[in-house]
Amino acid sequence: MSTAGAQRRANCAAQVFVDDVGHPVLTDSDRHHLVKVRRLRDGEEVVASDGRGNWRVCVMAGEDLDAAGELEFEERSSTFGVAMAPVKGDRSEWAVAKLTELGVASITALITERGAVRWDAHQAHKVLERWRRVSVEAACQSRQVHLPTIEGPLRVSDLKGPGVAMAALGGAGLTQEVSTILVGPEGGWSDEELSAGFDRVELAGGVLRTETAAVVAGALLGWLRGGTVPLSDIR
Repeated sequence: MSTAGAQRRANCAAQVFVDDVGHPVLTDSDRHHLVKVRRLRDGEEVVASDGRGNWRVCVMAGEDLDAAGELEFEERSSTFGVAMAPVKGDRSEWAVAKLTELGVASITALITERGAVRWDAHQAHKVLERWRRVSVEAACQSRQVHLPTIEGPLRVSDLKGPGVAMAALGGAGLTQEVSTILVGPEGGWSDEELSAGFDRVELAGGVLRTETAAVVAGALLGWLRGGTVPLSDIR
């Protein structure tokens, strides 16, 4: 993320996502939030982004936006992802919000043998749509201009590939080669899942709750790939 761009966006009163940054049009829900809830006045600055790196500063004009700043584009600084087994309650949504704030590029819901959530088509659609709404809200609050891809539910075996590692006690330290970390359910990985052939990485010296492990994974991947934490500091 560009520090200058992030600071400019942070100075604005709010942020929204629109279909076309060139001609920003508010949705009814965003208009209600800005005008009725936030009570923004004419001339107050609002960031409009399309979630793909394009953004510009606009100003409130009645109940609509007027473009004020130049069109800007920000490259995604790095691509990394977290796949996690959902947990009951709103703790998964908390993790999705924090992962979005951290700039994770992809968040995947996992089907695991010991998972607390049992998937069907209706349940999957409902959960993922809720995750996407939570992600949009978190991106607005943290002034992210890239929305993560949210997908699933997928089985662990569906994610095999270079750069994918499984979070597990006794695993190795993170390396630059790891781009996606799988986080298991609170019941732990099954023997079959552990034998799937993934490299294993350890996130902490003890057992973490699923949502905590997911956020730690996202933070470590972001810091490592962004150059904030030297490799020697991990492990």
